[in-house]
Amino acid sequence: MNVTIGDTLVYPHHGAVTVTDLRPRSVRGTDELYATMRVHTTELTIQLPLSKFEYVGVRNVIDGDEFNRVLAVLREPLVEEFSNWSRRFKANQEKMAGGDIYRISEVVRDLWRRDATGGVSAGEKRMLQKARIILESELALTLACTPERAAAVVDTTLSEEVAA
Repeated sequence: MNVTIGDTLVYPHHGAVTVTDLRPRSVRGTDELYATMRVHTTELTIQLPLSKFEYVGVRNVIDGDEFNRVLAVLREPLVEEFSNWSRRFKANQEKMAGGDIYRISEVVRDLWRRDATGGVSAGEKRMLQKARIILESELALTLACTPERAAAVVDTTLSEEVAA
């Protein structure tokens, strides 16, 4: 991945980040180029060697076609998973760990629908909030809008009639 200062990327678990610095560092006798990234939704700063970007799952922001696929995922019917909340929670954690926007969209869709129809555990509520923050921060970049506007797009899409 070719990275320059000012690039906006997506970091799994944190959402949108901006590269603020590129600097060589020597760690255990190995020289590597490190990127410093500022997370958009928090005060967090991340330093990561460029050689680890693919391993960690750092990627470019989705484009218009991928945006439409995300909306299609949000419109799909609820996928019934485990009835036991702890097993659902673990399965959703695994979906979120990779940082794939479509899997994160599935987590948002399923937890939102489950919450609307019967409620979710406190842990699942926190997971839904985190998944939404990650999803909305990336959609805001794709749409070149505010996170609030991206949240409205997600809400509207989730509220639409489910395609059969």
